[in-house]
Amino acid sequence: MNKPQREIVKAPLDAKIFLSGPAGCGKTTVGVERLRALLASGLPADSILLLTPQRTLQAPYETALRLPEIGPGGQVTLATVGGLARRMVDLFWPLAAETAGFAHPDQPPVFLTLETAQYYMARLVRPLLDEGFLASVTIDRNRLYSQVLDNLNKAASVGFPYTEIGERLSAAWIGDPGQRRVYADAQESATRFRQYCLEHNLLDFSLQLDIFWKFLWRTPECHAYLTRQYSHLICDNIEEDIPVAHDLLSEWLPDFDSVLVIFDTDGGYRRFLGADPDSAHRLAGLCDTNAELSESFVTTLEIQALETAFASKLLPDHPTPRAGTGTTTHITPESLAALAFPPAETPTRFYPQMLDWVAEEIQRLITEEGLPPSEIVVLAPYLSDALRFSLSNRLEELEIPWRSHRPSRSLRDEPASHCLLTLAELAHPGWDVRPTKFDLAYALLYAIEGMDLVRAQLLAEIVYRLRDISLSGFAAIRTEVQERITFVFGQQYETLREWIEAYRQQPVPDPLDHFLRRLFGEILSQKGFGFHRNNDAARTAASLVESVQKFRQAMEPTQADFRSLGAFGSLETGREYIAMLQDGVIAAQYVEAWQTGQTEAVLLAPAHTFLMMNRPATIQFWLDAGSGGWWERLFQPLTQPYVLSRSWERERPWTDADDQAANQQTLARLVTGLLHRCRSRVFLGLSDLGESGFEQRGPLLKAIWKMQLEIQIQNEN
Repeated sequence: MNKPQREIVKAPLDAKIFLSGPAGCGKTTVGVERLRALLASGLPADSILLLTPQRTLQAPYETALRLPEIGPGGQVTLATVGGLARRMVDLFWPLAAETAGFAHPDQPPVFLTLETAQYYMARLVRPLLDEGFLASVTIDRNRLYSQVLDNLNKAASVGFPYTEIGERLSAAWIGDPGQRRVYADAQESATRFRQYCLEHNLLDFSLQLDIFWKFLWRTPECHAYLTRQYSHLICDNIEEDIPVAHDLLSEWLPDFDSVLVIFDTDGGYRRFLGADPDSAHRLAGLCDTNAELSESFVTTLEIQALETAFASKLLPDHPTPRAGTGTTTHITPESLAALAFPPAETPTRFYPQMLDWVAEEIQRLITEEGLPPSEIVVLAPYLSDALRFSLSNRLEELEIPWRSHRPSRSLRDEPASHCLLTLAELAHPGWDVRPTKFDLAYALLYAIEGMDLVRAQLLAEIVYRLRDISLSGFAAIRTEVQERITFVFGQQYETLREWIEAYRQQPVPDPLDHFLRRLFGEILSQKGFGFHRNNDAARTAASLVESVQKFRQAMEPTQADFRSLGAFGSLETGREYIAMLQDGVIAAQYVEAWQTGQTEAVLLAPAHTFLMMNRPATIQFWLDAGSGGWWERLFQPLTQPYVLSRSWERERPWTDADDQAANQQTLARLVTGLLHRCRSRVFLGLSDLGESGFEQRGPLLKAIWKMQLEIQIQNEN
């Protein structure tokens, strides 16, 4: 650490510090070392509270707390504001249940995950959709459900009544008048969901936050419990948190003995989830000391020059040269020294050709420059299934290890989950869920190590009986076909089939999460099966088991209610979970999916996801630089993150100029954040035709052209 870092770490035990600076300057390192210094001073570990906007950002602190020099004596509380709200609601439920309007305050609450909340939302809204509700909205239903929930979360995060959602969205709309009807329907969906939750003691994220902030925090019992329990606070990445979290901390800070609030000056990547850097900066005025770090431990001078060059083209009115580097907004050849393009002789007109170049360049970096695969990341605005499949196949052919992370992807879309759930459907014929022969072939392909798709399809065609959802034995297959499939694969298939048949003979089936644990532990993780050495598959399986377990825990208390509603029918949690995933429900956040996993592997991820992983990389590949995805917000017809933010004036319309300015700021923030996390070079994946086959000339590509043109003019002069 440098001197400014050490001064913060060694600050007195009553210091209240607001620490700011760009990514890569060692702010989280200061937070970790400050935590260790507090513990080394003899403070009780359970008097320290560490808050982050999402659990995955706690990883450096968790690693430090596992070090052997951290002695026994209580545990540091690592939480998010949402997690803290849930704990307090669980602990002080009787104090708020009746006041908050729950129909059964004498009964315990049922906490919902994102997935279970979508399940209940689907059950309530699906009949309305079938009657023509939201008829003009053409997005997938799972996205519709998640956007209604997002509106509720925004209301709770910003601090306005959920009954105002439709009114606020409608007031800002200046386009087709029919869209106001959509907002009214979205409001009705949110209202029905909230009423159902109050009637059945169901608490989604928005209700947990509302009850904690509006009721429990105001009660002497809860307030005194928190202020007595925690005397020292470390709050990291505060710019990514929600306004209500900042309101809470602004009231709570005077009660702490010591405070360290860490603020990323270029952050705010989670604005679509309610992050508000302007609101977070209010906390600086409540701290005794405002410290700033500017020296980067990650980037080179070339990367810093590239960052300044991008800033001058993306935000020409607000250039952001890094303090202390002496750089200016004048573009020189050195400004692009860290930017690499496909050479002129390499054909990259078509998208597959660009992917070929990316894969070959990654191989060259690993073999010729000796770069570890873990120091290479491949980023795109969106990582589609087609892009992930195409690039991963190329890397596998070159024997380059890779991994990917797409946090909003449905668990059903992951190959490991698809395999586990297909086998679960075969093991539970009572569900009357009939996987197709292709589903079975795909499951066998992933379940049996070394199996190829041709053999898997051949085997599935022969052994699967759709009528009674059963599998026949390998011995019943003709000898010549057995030889085509091979007896090695046949033996593995037979082991799997016999295990499923033995399970089907059980008088009472296991809960789905128990079944999946057994299937993974007893069969799929064993030698000769597909999960044996596949760390990504193991992490997906862990996330799936956790998802099923939380779904079961949320559903079991309400089984009687479901049976009493004819429209809902009978409830069998395993079958209901399968149906939920078939609807394409967006996955909740699982920490296992964000963990590093295979240490020596190239990472494929969306650009925003990589930013929230908060880790640097030596080499970054930016794919499809001409895509508008680097610039535009996702189409969300039922919500609008800027209009539902605290900074937006209630009656002000959202215009094209506002959209343009927001997109410009988003692109500049994204590029700056990526460059702050790059140690050496950025490789641009460029093709004349994009992934969809059309020419794309997005603002990111235009900014690069402007820089090249300026350098060319300088050379000619």
